[in-house]
Amino acid sequence: MAAGWALELFRGEVTRDHEDLEIAVPAGQFGPVRAALAGFDLEVVGSGHRWPLDSPAFGVMHQTWVRDRATGTYRLDIFREPHDCDTWICRHDHSIRRPYEQLIAHTPDGIPYLAPEVVLLFKARHARPKDHADFTGVLPLLGPDRQAWLRAMLARLHPGHRWLTYLQQPQLPRREGAQEAQHPV
Repeated sequence: MAAGWALELFRGEVTRDHEDLEIAVPAGQFGPVRAALAGFDLEVVGSGHRWPLDSPAFGVMHQTWVRDRATGTYRLDIFREPHDCDTWICRHDHSIRRPYEQLIAHTPDGIPYLAPEVVLLFKARHARPKDHADFTGVLPLLGPDRQAWLRAMLARLHPGHRWLTYLQQPQLPRREGAQEAQHPV
């Protein structure tokens, strides 16, 4: 899971409505995902446009939407992420890299999700009200290492971002009873 649902999995609770389900896959491993979704329509999306999956836009844009043929409803948003073998590469700055073992956390039931600090880094780009609510809801749950990584990457990608003000403070107190995810980062 990626985006808002990844943060819900990290928190262990659903805190808001979600419009869709997002996942991220290494771009080079999209083939098996595509094959598994053969009964759906897949479209490349970006810059306010949609293209057929086999269009040249596939090599330029990173998002693929999955639509139910019977209802026309979009069910899934797939982010095709740059990578180098077992290392994720940030599409906004290729110098930002993390091994997948640090990028992917798991719920106690084994559901994989994107590390919350990475989700927040991507949400910072638009910082819509729901993104800010996600940030303020998750921040007290992040340990010092996750906060430090997010602070450094926000400063690099979005200098002057308002979230940096929150991250400049020493470690924020955790909510009572809150625990950080068990997956080390």
